[in-house]
Formats: sequence, structure tokens, C-alpha cells
Amino acid sequence: MKKKVLKISFQGALGSYSHQASTKFFKDPVVVPCESFEEAIEAVRKGRADKAILPVDNSTYGRVADIHSLLPASKLFITAEYFLPVDICMLGPKSSNLKTVTTATSHPVLLGQCKEFLKKNNIKPISGYDTAGSARLISEENDKFKGALASKIAAQIYGLKILRANVQDNKNNTTRFLLMEKKPKKLIKQQKKVITSILFQVRNIPAALYKAMGGFATNNVNMIKLESYMLGGSFEATQFFADIQGHPDDMSVKRALDELKYFTNKLEIIGVYKQSNFREKHS
Repeated sequence: MKKKVLKISFQGALGSYSHQASTKFFKDPVVVPCESFEEAIEAVRKGRADKAILPVDNSTYGRVADIHSLLPASKLFITAEYFLPVDICMLGPKSSNLKTVTTATSHPVLLGQCKEFLKKNNIKPISGYDTAGSARLISEENDKFKGALASKIAAQIYGLKILRANVQDNKNNTTRFLLMEKKPKKLIKQQKKVITSILFQVRNIPAALYKAMGGFATNNVNMIKLESYMLGGSFEATQFFADIQGHPDDMSVKRALDELKYFTNKLEIIGVYKQSNFREKHS
């Protein structure tokens, strides 16, 4: 029987860090590059891809705002997390070197993570749409005065020279990715080191959020992430995204969620997945 090929969608061109993460997490996937996060999510919903790999947080830059705003409406389910150490490389055409390059093009997030390196080498940052796209542009222009900040895999794909690797200011720079797909028929079994991701809207009553959070404390459930979103342009209607440690079938989690329901208009579980070993190694 022929083995099914796994198709993974991501935002960005070939050679992006999302591309790199997909090849690190999966063995020989068929990659589906997309122009936007919305398109990467839609590829899974429409069946053009089996899973989407999406960056949500960076240890230096913080949360990826675009993704966090899309999570609530994605209609996909989180089934895994992956942490990618980000090695940012200064790339240039074969004819270039660090002395010839005067500009570096990349996504604004990467430019912000390499401020010290760029200043030290008197290289002007130029904002680009994404990292791999910037590398492709520099390859096409083939100008020894122009470089790009991108990944090693982008250098290989677009025939660029790595002028210097690891140019990020924070050498522990890491991005957290979520793997999202259509909701499985069965959740993973109860086990240790599980993360449950939830969406909820608090009722418009005094101290609702404070009271809602109380259930996690009294039931000894650890909340490791909490993000808020404004709804419909209102400053009063707020939705929250949270990651908690534990499986929905754990009694402590059940009791905490039951208490949360009392103070919310909406509560939805949008992910149940094993905690990455990276957390334990870098805690």
C-alpha cells in the first residue's frame, strides 16, 4: 500500500523559518508555501494541505500578532507545538562580503533581532515582506552591495553566500510554532505533560476575569499563557486565549473549566497536545 505523503502549509516563500521548522518536525513533507497566514490556514480547511505550521511566539520579539488574531476564527485544532532555535544568517551574492554589503533586507521582526550586528557593521536595514522572499530578491538582483537576513536553507535554495551565521543579538533566540489541522475524532490519551489550549469570553460583570482565573488556582492547574483580543471593535467585549497544563479529562482541569464556564459566555477547547521536551530542557 502506498504511503500517504504529508502536506504542510506555511506562510512565506521556500527557505523561510516556517519551511525550516516543517522539515525539522516532519520527515520529508510536501511543503505548501503560502503568501499569508490566512492562506496557510485556508489550505488545510480546503484540503490542499494536511496541517499548517504557524509561528506564535518568539523569545526575543514576543507574540506574532497576526497569528494570535487569526487563531480564534481559524476553525482548526492545535495538535502539536515545536520550538525552533533561530539562526539568523547574513546572506549575500557570491561576489559579496561583509565589507561590500551596505544594506540588509528582511522581515522587520528579523531586522529588530539583529540591531547590534547591523550597527556594528554599518549596514542599513531595509524592510521586506518576509525573510525568504528577501533572500530571493537579493539573489535576483545579484548586487554585491545588497544582502539579506534569512536562514541557512534560504542560502541553499537561492544560491547565496553565508557572509556570517548567528548574527542575532540574542543567541538563545527561539520561535514557538503550532501545528494545526482539522479537529481529530479522538483527542490524545490522558498522560503527563499535556497542554490544553482554550478560547473563552468573559461575562460583562465586575471582576469576571479575576473570578474566572480563580478556578485554576484552587484546582492547582498551571496556566502558562494568556492572551486577550478585542471583539468587533469594542473596548468592552474581550476574548481570551490560554494554554494550561493538563488534559481535559484530568479531574483538576475538568473542575477548573467547569468553574470557568460560570463566568463566561463562550468556552471552547481548540487544542490538546503533548508538551514539547524543549520546555523542560530550557525551563
